[in-house]
Amino acid sequence: MSKIRLNLKIWRQRSAKAPGEFVDYPVDWVEGDMSFLEMLDLLNDRLSAKGEDIVAFDYDCREGICGSCGMVINGVPHGPMPGTTTCQLFMRHFQSGDTIIVEPWRSRAFPVVKDLVVDRNALDRLVQTGGYVSVNCGSARDANEILIGKEDADKAFDFAACIGCGACIAACKNSAAHLFVGAKVSQLALLPQGKVERARRVLRMVDQMIAEGFGACSNEGECEAVCPKSISTEAIAMLNREYLKATLIRI
Repeated sequence: MSKIRLNLKIWRQRSAKAPGEFVDYPVDWVEGDMSFLEMLDLLNDRLSAKGEDIVAFDYDCREGICGSCGMVINGVPHGPMPGTTTCQLFMRHFQSGDTIIVEPWRSRAFPVVKDLVVDRNALDRLVQTGGYVSVNCGSARDANEILIGKEDADKAFDFAACIGCGACIAACKNSAAHLFVGAKVSQLALLPQGKVERARRVLRMVDQMIAEGFGACSNEGECEAVCPKSISTEAIAMLNREYLKATLIRI
């Protein structure tokens, strides 16, 4: 298979307080079967061999599960392929001669740590405020003892697929976290174990979302378009309903 020639324009930034810039890296050794992260690995091998500072980027499982590999590729979080994480994006989806612009998530809530690495602890803090079930549900029971409607079970499972990568926030012009929070709130509100705390959960998570500096949702759908797990904006609609009902209870 012939090699793919590319011009990589990668954002380089030493720290959150340091200025950053795009740096060009012409490469002519890329193979179509490489994943995007494998391509960056080989670039770093060559930079290291020349004594240059390697490109910092996040990764963990490389199986599309952990959500840590997020970066913006040619203006799209995780790259041009729908329903795909960066680690599952292959270089055969690009053409020889292409220029590929690679940059970190852009959001006030996600400060740059270095190069393509951002601090996404804001998402962890959101989950810590209510994205869990704390009531005593007793010991494990047979799955068929608690009757859950098929439609609710399917929706809860779809919302639970969220991997917390932050692509929805990176794509939103307002840096809104509504799809992420909506997925967590909706997943638990649909299940019997989560109904006990549903009002407290949504109030705490929305308050924390505001405190973290995430913006407002303007219902334009960029979040759904770039979600690697194809989570629907129905989660946002359910979040709004849950929040309204919880607000009325609090009043």
